[in-house]
Amino acid sequence: MDNAFQIPGTNIRFGLDPIIGLIPGFGELVTFGISGALLLTMARYGVSRKVLLMMAGNILLDSTLGAIPLVGDLFDFGYKANQRNLNLLRRHYQEGKHQGSGKGLIIAVGVLVLALAGLLVFAIWKLVAYLVGLF
Repeated sequence: MDNAFQIPGTNIRFGLDPIIGLIPGFGELVTFGISGALLLTMARYGVSRKVLLMMAGNILLDSTLGAIPLVGDLFDFGYKANQRNLNLLRRHYQEGKHQGSGKGLIIAVGVLVLALAGLLVFAIWKLVAYLVGLF
């Protein structure tokens, strides 16, 4: 999602996240959903609560700032929340702290993700209604 492509002649890498994010409203919702699904999968496989909360923070920051037109698109190219989450997972497993299932946290994160997705859809709906009212 974050490093699939490289701009030729540079070290600048980007992935599908900033490309999908170019689609107003819908793009951020899709990338938020993909990142949220990855977070829930990691919670199911026993990542610690601390790592899950750090991952959720990365996703929320990416989705919140990524939803801002133009600024959010530039932010998506630089922040790379999914790559940060992958690095958190690697460090977590290398430290040997893999334990438990975190089912309670999965439910809490799932509810939070659904609430935020609903809020994002509501905001997009209001924005579209406002824009239609202008014409």
